[in-house]
Amino acid sequence: MFHVKHADYDATASPDSGRPRDNGPQSDERSVIHRVKLPVKVVERPLRQVAKRLLMALLVLVLTALVVYADREGYRDSADDSVDLLDSFYYATVTLSTTGYGDITPVSDSARLTNIFVITPLRVLFLIILVGTTLEVLTERTREEWRLKRWRSALREHTVVIGFGTKGRSAVQTVCATGLKKEQVVVVDPSAKVIDAATADGYAGVMGDATRSDVLKRAEVGKARQIIVAPQRDDTAVLVTLTARQLNRSAKIVAAVREEENAPLLRQSGADAVITSASAAGRLLGLSVLSPAAGMVIEDLIQQGSGLDLVERPVVRDEAGKRPREIEDLVVSVVRGHRVLGYDDRSIGTLQLTDRLITIVRASPGTQITPHIRPLPTD
Repeated sequence: MFHVKHADYDATASPDSGRPRDNGPQSDERSVIHRVKLPVKVVERPLRQVAKRLLMALLVLVLTALVVYADREGYRDSADDSVDLLDSFYYATVTLSTTGYGDITPVSDSARLTNIFVITPLRVLFLIILVGTTLEVLTERTREEWRLKRWRSALREHTVVIGFGTKGRSAVQTVCATGLKKEQVVVVDPSAKVIDAATADGYAGVMGDATRSDVLKRAEVGKARQIIVAPQRDDTAVLVTLTARQLNRSAKIVAAVREEENAPLLRQSGADAVITSASAAGRLLGLSVLSPAAGMVIEDLIQQGSGLDLVERPVVRDEAGKRPREIEDLVVSVVRGHRVLGYDDRSIGTLQLTDRLITIVRASPGTQITPHIRPLPTD
């Protein structure tokens, strides 16, 4: 029995299920069958594509009828021996559809040559347009299944994002700013509209309840390098973190919660780092009240790709042997081994080539935050 405190509810573990109750918007869609959706570049609307093909088939039909009508003296109608415009369209229809009743036939040499070199290629083109459209519709599902299998076999060391709301979307944008390709990001969310938005941005999407292990398996969580847990509710974050950690023991899991008192529970569930959104926002609000300028600086640091950015980088050779305050960049912390030391920590002494620096720099297109760094304990 455990309790997860939320801003507007108290979700308690149900005695019959062993899970905390989750009566939020996600629970309404748990019964929806989960599916994987890959980003697709849509060239044009399907209805417009079908209409275009039907128009092409109609043009082929009209062209065939005009060719027959132009050489109508070389055709014979078994009904009245003459071929008019209506007879030409009738002949073109039964010929292109390979019906061939035989009531109108080419009798002259020119008409027969026209059938060989003009009518027959038009018949083939007509069939390709109509039959090709049908085959494309029938094979679309097979092609999608083959694409999914190829995607799963090639997916390795990727990033899984649970929840594609404001927090999840911002986290993905920050991670992709480090150079991570969009093909290496999988979004999991119970909303079909959210998944459509994710695939429109170029990410692969899995629609379903992330607290279920079969949904996370479809996202290949077992092969992921890092997992971002950013659902709307704290109890959902706990269950997702527990399930994800069971499926992947080595992945880096970063989770977001609304209430700070739920952070220890998330760490016990297997999260490597926990971000408290409510307290962080409150801290920024209070700082902005006391010092608007300081609040602007912190907000500038939070926004990715503009103003100031926090960057982790290795120590270059020219910086080795110097103290943190003696180098050009503004050093915040020094990562040495498994320790994160403050810039004013006396145990740092001078910088070593094996150290890594966390610095504040002016954001630019070439600025990158080094990815895949596991959280380190501080002294």
